[in-house]
Amino acid sequence: MKHDSFDEQYEEKYREHFQAVQLSLNEENMEGFRSDFLEMHPYDQAMFFKEQQIVNRQHIYSYLSPEEMAEVMINIELEDITDYFTEMDPRYAAMIFSEMPADDAVDILNELDKEQVASFLIIMDEEAADEIKQLLHYEEKTAGSIMTTEYVAIFKNQTVKETMQLLKTEAPNAETIYYLFALDEEKHLVGVVSIRDLIIADEDVIIEEIMSSQVVAVSVAKNQEDVAQMFRDYDFLALPVVDFQDHLLGIITVDDILDVMEEEASEDYTRLAAMSDTDRKNDTAFTSAKKRLPWLIILLFLGLFTASLIGRFEATLNQVAVLAIFIPLIAGMAGNTGTQALAVAVRGLATGDYGNDGKMKLILREAATGLITGSICGVLISVVIYVWQGNLFLGLLVGFSIMASLIVATLAGALIPMIMHKFNIDPAVASGPFITTINDIMSILIYFGLATTFMAYLV
Repeated sequence: MKHDSFDEQYEEKYREHFQAVQLSLNEENMEGFRSDFLEMHPYDQAMFFKEQQIVNRQHIYSYLSPEEMAEVMINIELEDITDYFTEMDPRYAAMIFSEMPADDAVDILNELDKEQVASFLIIMDEEAADEIKQLLHYEEKTAGSIMTTEYVAIFKNQTVKETMQLLKTEAPNAETIYYLFALDEEKHLVGVVSIRDLIIADEDVIIEEIMSSQVVAVSVAKNQEDVAQMFRDYDFLALPVVDFQDHLLGIITVDDILDVMEEEASEDYTRLAAMSDTDRKNDTAFTSAKKRLPWLIILLFLGLFTASLIGRFEATLNQVAVLAIFIPLIAGMAGNTGTQALAVAVRGLATGDYGNDGKMKLILREAATGLITGSICGVLISVVIYVWQGNLFLGLLVGFSIMASLIVATLAGALIPMIMHKFNIDPAVASGPFITTINDIMSILIYFGLATTFMAYLV
């Protein structure tokens, strides 16, 4: 109860502060607005900014410096940000980009039209523009595209005293100083020093004596999903990025990796839902339809194939019409269990939980799971159909078809993502609707194949 009371008091205090900021903005009280607004956390500033109409946003642009506005902008989702830069004065927008960490600026610029990007790069500070241009050249979704060049690098032959003096100068412009990366004379990455190591070391000690030479680094071309996996495995706060000769090019920080994890999760979710790209809230109906249509058209033709497959067993259906009743049941059960196995496999591959031995264990486990669930469901439905229809063989036929379909569907749900992963195809492409349709086809073949084979026992 005490915690609830504290939370309520905090929320009330927050609302009052929020209202004070809003009142100052509405009254065009610049001093009052700046005083209250700049006390807020940058995330809260961004949420406040997003709630404003364009008239109030224009006031905010005039009240805040480019450096202060940069803090607001880096806390806004990329999908919402393009309109804001379009409505700003181009020179003000360019100065905001100059004040941002280079990697954040690149993320936003990648969302804008090429003409806009070119104009901003021409206007902005030359040094910042050069830094951003370097990052813009890297392929999207690679380590190079998400790294920042704002880090502190030192040489292994420096003393701790020299390093601390350097740190005081460079720290204000660095994205993080928890780790310092040591270079040799040719600027190869050779070690890493934590800020703790520096604080406890004597001033005259050489960096080479206290640095760790076992540095984990990533190639500039490494996929961002693999980089995120390394952050999870090693619990890093920052990770150096190197070229093929081990020259230090930049670092990736944990805040950027959190964004990557969210992006990859959203991407996998949309593919599991059979969509080619994530729908954004500002998308028009036409844009959303265009994103969803490719998979739907593929599934439409697969559905036509399923229908034609049923048509091939028309003679069987004419003789035993009651078989048609159980088509949705068998196909639906196969689709559901296949999707369950698919979810387990895709998640395991995405998180790297399964090595080669782990994959085989997963396949065997899913096969056993399919056998157990299929057997139980098969027995249950056999009893129900026998009581309902009074036909023991029909019950056995449907029950055995469900058991076989569930085993096959479970194996397919586990195997298809692994095969795709083997050929460097995103396993999430084996989407729920896709695997469901494939399992529909297999379950119908099993069901009608058995029914046709044992027709004499049904009529």
